[in-house]
Amino acid sequence: MHALPLVWAGIIALGVAIYVVMDGFDLGIGILFPFAKDHGHRDVMMNTVAPVWDGNETWLVMGGVGLFAAFPRAYAILLHALYIPLILMLVALIFRGISFEFRFKAHKSRVLWDIAFSAGSMLTALCQGITLGAVVQGISVIDGRYTGGSFDWLTPFSLFTGLSVVAGYALLGSSWLIMKTEEDLLDWCYRMARRSLLLLLIAIAVVSLWTPIMSPAIRERWFSIPNFYYLSQVPLATLLLAAGLWYSLKRRHTYPPFYCSVGLFMLAYLGLIISIWPYIVPRAVTFEQAAAPESSQVFELVGFLIVIPIILTYTVAGYYIFHGKVKAGEHYH
Repeated sequence: MHALPLVWAGIIALGVAIYVVMDGFDLGIGILFPFAKDHGHRDVMMNTVAPVWDGNETWLVMGGVGLFAAFPRAYAILLHALYIPLILMLVALIFRGISFEFRFKAHKSRVLWDIAFSAGSMLTALCQGITLGAVVQGISVIDGRYTGGSFDWLTPFSLFTGLSVVAGYALLGSSWLIMKTEEDLLDWCYRMARRSLLLLLIAIAVVSLWTPIMSPAIRERWFSIPNFYYLSQVPLATLLLAAGLWYSLKRRHTYPPFYCSVGLFMLAYLGLIISIWPYIVPRAVTFEQAAAPESSQVFELVGFLIVIPIILTYTVAGYYIFHGKVKAGEHYH
């Protein structure tokens, strides 16, 4: 593979990974919203992400723009195959963003905005998981064109991966809240984190069995010799990290639960890359085949190398300025 497509694949993979972690925990807060004790708890939960939530979504935009700029062929195929869940996801994100802002000003209608915030968060997470599952199960492509139907993405496997992402984001959200809350809300966050972890581990186990059964190519990638000896370290590391996360929750540690939750997501992400590499549209189009002309990649790479440090700088600054516990009655807005 030439260097430029590899560099772009790395940039997009990094952008997606950062987005999943950073927007994952604030989507997780919306998923946990209906289970919170009262409005006071919901106010604190929302205030923990109010200063940073919109910046988190910058990475989603960057990943989409990078895919369009560097791999236009893959962008066209994936958008054609997945436009329904992607449009639903964007609508849910807009709906969620509006409810986020309006809820702080509403009084009589606050319950409705709570429902809107939670529904938007759940639908966003579900659509992201469905999109992921649809990509893993494979997309029908002939001569570089999508040849499937509008609802090929809607399968039992993609629905299950959608629910798995909802459980995973709930874990990220609850472990984030452990770092940011105190007193009885903190006790509730530990309980929710343990329940979310159990659901996520069940989801990981089912997907790990379902995927190789569904795809001979993925089965060959993971279980052929000598691949098995090397790649088996990934599920082994997942088990060890899950055990560490459970232990840190039982001992009521503050920061390790979030770091371990992020680690579980990164191992699952690594497993996905191993399963589909070197394809950007699994089993149909490789990264190199989908790459834009070299001159275009170089021109766009210069822009990204200017923009990425700026995004990283204000992201780090935002988290540093608003670090620490959030107390009841404190408001960002």
